[in-house]
Amino acid sequence: MTQPFRLPHFYMPYAARLNPHLDEARAHSGAWARDMGMLEGSGIWEQSDLEAHDYGLLCAYTHPDCDGPALSLITDWYVWVFFFDDHFLETFKRTQDRVGGRAYLDRLPLFMPLDPSAPVPEPENPVEAGLADLWARTVPSMSAQWRGRFAVSTEHLLNESMWELSNIDEGRIANPVEYIEMRRKVGGAPWSAGLVEYATREVPASVAGSRPLRVLMETFSDGVHLRNDLFSYQREVEEEGELSNGVLVLEAFFGCTTQQAAETVNDVLTSRLHQFEHTALTEVPALALEKGLTPAEAGAVAAYTRGLQDWQAGGHEWHLRSSRYMNEGVTEEARPFGPSGSGTSAADVGALLSAAGAERLRAYTHVPFQKVGPSRLPEFHMPFEVTLSPHLAGAREGLGAWTRAMGMLQEGVWDEDKLVAHDLPLRAAGTQPDATPEALDLGSQWLAWVTYGDDCYPLHFGGRDLAAARLATARLSACMPVDGEEVPVPVNGMERGLIDLWRRTTAEMAPDARSVLRASVDTMTESWLWELSNRMRNRVPDPVDYLEMRRATSGSELALSLYRLGHGRAVPPEVRRSGPVRSLENAAMDYAMLLNDVFSYQKEIEYEGEIHNGVLVVQNFFGCGYPVALGVVHDLMTRRMEQFQHVVAHELPALYEDFDLSEEARGIMRGYVAELENWLAGTLKWHRECHRYGAADLARRAHGFVPDRVPAPPVARRAQPV
Repeated sequence: MTQPFRLPHFYMPYAARLNPHLDEARAHSGAWARDMGMLEGSGIWEQSDLEAHDYGLLCAYTHPDCDGPALSLITDWYVWVFFFDDHFLETFKRTQDRVGGRAYLDRLPLFMPLDPSAPVPEPENPVEAGLADLWARTVPSMSAQWRGRFAVSTEHLLNESMWELSNIDEGRIANPVEYIEMRRKVGGAPWSAGLVEYATREVPASVAGSRPLRVLMETFSDGVHLRNDLFSYQREVEEEGELSNGVLVLEAFFGCTTQQAAETVNDVLTSRLHQFEHTALTEVPALALEKGLTPAEAGAVAAYTRGLQDWQAGGHEWHLRSSRYMNEGVTEEARPFGPSGSGTSAADVGALLSAAGAERLRAYTHVPFQKVGPSRLPEFHMPFEVTLSPHLAGAREGLGAWTRAMGMLQEGVWDEDKLVAHDLPLRAAGTQPDATPEALDLGSQWLAWVTYGDDCYPLHFGGRDLAAARLATARLSACMPVDGEEVPVPVNGMERGLIDLWRRTTAEMAPDARSVLRASVDTMTESWLWELSNRMRNRVPDPVDYLEMRRATSGSELALSLYRLGHGRAVPPEVRRSGPVRSLENAAMDYAMLLNDVFSYQKEIEYEGEIHNGVLVVQNFFGCGYPVALGVVHDLMTRRMEQFQHVVAHELPALYEDFDLSEEARGIMRGYVAELENWLAGTLKWHRECHRYGAADLARRAHGFVPDRVPAPPVARRAQPV
C-alpha cells in the first residue's frame, strides 16, 4: 500500500540506547501474554502479531537502564495496554456499542485497589486478567502517593476511549486544541510517564504536582503522541476509520493536504520538544532550589527527566522498526536530527542549526513596544444573550469604596480614572445576572483584585526581581487560611484585598472547600511568575503552552472554581473530572481568554511590551503578520464556541447516561452550563463597553504606562515572615 505522505525530518536531540535485557523481556512477555489469554483464541492477536509488534524492543529502547525483571514487568504493561486498545477497537468501537463499552470500562478500576491487600473480582477477559496480575506485581514497591497517581492516569487512559468512541459515532473530527488535550489521556503518555518513574526513581511527593514536572510530563506526552500520529496515520485513518489523529485533525482544521498537515504536526512536535528542554534546563533546577530538595531527591527528579528523554529517543527508534506502523522505505531524511541509535557516527549539525535552531531562536527575538495601531475586532460568534443584573449601579459604588479602603488606588498602579474606565462591575453584572446585591459586590471585588494583580505584577517586578515576586506570591498564599492559620500583617493593597475577600467568601465553607479555592488562587498567582520568567528571557511561549497557562494567568480557572463551589456534592467527582466536563470548561476559558487577547492586542503589544498575547504567539510561531494571526485566533475562538455547544448538545447527555446521574445532579449541571453561557456573553459585553482597551482610551492614558513615580514595592522591607 502506498504511503499517504512522506515522513518529515524529525528533531530528536537524544540518542537512543538499547537495554541489554531485551531477549529476556521478549521471552517473558510472550509467555505472559499467552498465560493471560491474549493470543490464539482471543480473536484479537496471534503469536505472529505479538512478535511483529515487538513490544520488548519498544521497552528496551525506552527504558535502557533498568534491570531484567523490571524491563520484563514494564514490557508486560505495554503488551497489556496495546492489547486493550485493539480489544476495545474490535469489541466496542467497530460495533459502536457505547453501553457495553461503558460497562466494560467500569469494571477495570476494581482491579487497581490502592490497598494491595484488597480483594479483586474474578477476571472475565484477558484485559481484566492482565490488569489484575500487573497491578499486584507493580504497586508493592511504590508509595501510596505514586499508586494514586498511576491509578488515575490508567483510568484516564481507559475511560477516555469512550470519547474516541463518541467521536467515531458522530463522524466528528476534534479541533486541534481539544485534540491535544484529550490525546494526552487517550494516548497514554502520562501513564507511560508513571512507568518511567517505576523504572528510574520515584519523584518526591512535594514536587510531583508542580508546574515544571507537569510541563515535563505534558510536553513528553505531546511529543510521544504527535510522533505516533505521524507514523500511525495510514493504519488508524485509512484502515481503521479512526478520527483521533493529529494529521487528520490539522487537515480538517486548515483545509490543507495530508503532506502539509504532516509537516505542521512535525513543527508542533519540534516545538513541544523545545519546551521540554527549556523546562528541564531552567525550571526544574530552580524548583529543586525553591523546594529545598535533598541531593537524593534532586537526583530522583534528574533520573526521571533523563528517563523521559530516553523514552522519546527510544520510542522514535521503535516506530522506525515496528511492523505496526507506516515506515517502509524510510530514508535518512526521515530520521531524527542528531545521534539516534547505536553505530550512529555524527549528527546533521547543519540541518539542526538551520531548521530547529531557527525556530527556537525566533521565540527569543521579539522586539517589544512595536507600534501596531488599533486592535482589529472581527465579528465574534456569540450565540448567548446578555442579561445585566439590576444591582449594577450599587456594585459600581461599592467597588469604588472597597478599592479605596484596601489602598489599591494609592500604590501607583491604578487611580480613580482607571477604576472607572475598567468598569469591572459591568463584567460582574453580565456574568452574574441573577446575583444578590451582596454576591454581585463580592464578584465585582474578586474581578478587581484579579485585574489589579495582573496589572501589578509586571509593573512592580517586570523582568527585574523574580525572587521578590516569589516572596510576594508566597505571602498571598498565606493570606488564605484553610483551617484557622494565622495570616501575615498585610503590607499592600493586594494582601489587604485578598484577606478581606477570603474571609467573606469562605466564612461558611468547610476546610476541604477552602483548600480547593486556595489552590485555584495559588495556581493563578504562580502562573504570573511563569509570565515574569518569560519576560526576563524575552521568551514568547509556544501556542500549546500559552493556551494552557493562559487559563490560569487570566483568572478563568479561579472564576470557574467560584462557580463550582456553590453546587454542593450531588455531582460525583468523577463526573467533574470527566473528559466532556473538562472539555466544556476549557472551551469556555479559551474563548474568553482569546477574546481578551484580541481586544487587548494594542494595549499589550504597543503600550506594555507584553509577550503573552495569543495573537502575538501565533504570529511568532507561524512567522505570519498580524492580520493572518488574528484570523487564526478568531477561527480558533469560533471553534471553541462550537466545541462548547457540541459538548452541551451531545457529550453531556451521553455522560449523564453513562454515570446514571440523578435528576438533581443533572439539574445542577444544566445550571452550571447556564452560568458558563452568562459568563461568556457578559465577558464579551464588558470588553465592548469598558474603556480599558480602546485606542482613544489608551492614547489618553499613555502617560500611565510609564508612571511618574516608581510604585512602592509590594513586599515591605520589614514585612513579617510568612
